[in-house]
Amino acid sequence: MKPPSDLDAQVRAADLDRWLSSRFVADEQLRADLIALYAFEAELMAIPTRVTQPLLAEMRYVWWREQMDGVFAETPRKGHPVLEALTAIVAKHRLPQEPFEAMIEAHIGRVHGEPHDLDGFYVGPMQMAVRVLAGPGYDDAVTAAGRVRGLAQTGQTDAARAAKGAANRLLSGLPVQAFPAVAAAALIRPAAPEFLKRLWLVVASLRGRI
Repeated sequence: MKPPSDLDAQVRAADLDRWLSSRFVADEQLRADLIALYAFEAELMAIPTRVTQPLLAEMRYVWWREQMDGVFAETPRKGHPVLEALTAIVAKHRLPQEPFEAMIEAHIGRVHGEPHDLDGFYVGPMQMAVRVLAGPGYDDAVTAAGRVRGLAQTGQTDAARAAKGAANRLLSGLPVQAFPAVAAAALIRPAAPEFLKRLWLVVASLRGRI
């Protein structure tokens, strides 16, 4: 089953790097599951672009946090495609609730001017993506890769480049089918043109290194 076109388009517009990486998932159903996870993150990322007041943004994040109880009880808000899709993959892949709550808290902190929580924004989501593709047991293997992506996304390119070696050593035990969940960490220039990102992802995927 292909990802619903609206969710796929939503992720492509919000997070091109991970959308491109998801194209390397051969199994269409697993790719759809990954897109559902990324669509949830796209909803969170969009909130500061829709409201200008930190308090209003926090209220929206609190709403999402409250919806997590329904997601993990398999009773999502009906008619909300992202929540319904997220509920399905949470149950299917037995994803834990804590990383989702940490992600929301990281967004709340950010709208109030706190520094980026790299673990909340990048490590936890990457660990959940790997669980979708390869199951549990690989959280420690991808922690450093998640931080590489976080450093790159927050403009710390030199630090991201310097951290790649250690991240790749930990990734050596990652199953091949899980690599698309971490491949976006190879893209340490967020503003690079799409054709270059596609090329870098092909090289990273062939080598199994970010």
